Amino acid sequence: MKMILASKNKHKLKEISDMLSDLNIQLISMDEAGLGDLEIVEDGETFEENSMKKAVTVMEKTNEAAIADDSGLEVDFLGGCPGVYSARFAGEDATDEDNNEKLLKKLEGVPFEKRKGRFVSVISLAFPDGRKLSLRGECEGVIALESKGTDGFGYDPLFIVTKYQRTFAELGSEIKNKISHRAKALKKFREELENLLGEKS
Repeated sequence: MKMILASKNKHKLKEISDMLSDLNIQLISMDEAGLGDLEIVEDGETFEENSMKKAVTVMEKTNEAAIADDSGLEVDFLGGCPGVYSARFAGEDATDEDNNEKLLKKLEGVPFEKRKGRFVSVISLAFPDGRKLSLRGECEGVIALESKGTDGFGYDPLFIVTKYQRTFAELGSEIKNKISHRAKALKKFREELENLLGEKS
């Protein structure tokens, strides 16, 4: 089955493709689907709203099943920010480095024990026949005092996974793809998708 990932993020495409690799799914990017110029305004107030909007928009444009992920970082000390604004925390054209720098500045002087937060991922799927799925995964952790590690993307160098006491960027993709917020959401997603399609794992 062909599905279009409603994202232009190559890191996200690889991560989701890897996690769904044993299912009979051909995941293609928006560029490959001829939607490289499509801009989807993420104006929802929740990860669920943004994720489903992306999936439905791409599905309607292509008449193909579309999968979307909306994810971000919630920091308790900042009242849940950056949240749905994670990708553009430091501005519309912000780089990962810009966002990480702003987050560290916002938490300057905040002690380690008050730097708790979580990564959130909501995976949504929209079929042309109207069937929809939306599932959430979360991963608890602490925001580091400084950037550590070179693997991953986004806030990975700042997010310390409590169980391992290392950042996602230090742990590497093999471990991250088993324990991350996206891994947890995709695990639920796989189960629901198999039920929806009548497949057996």
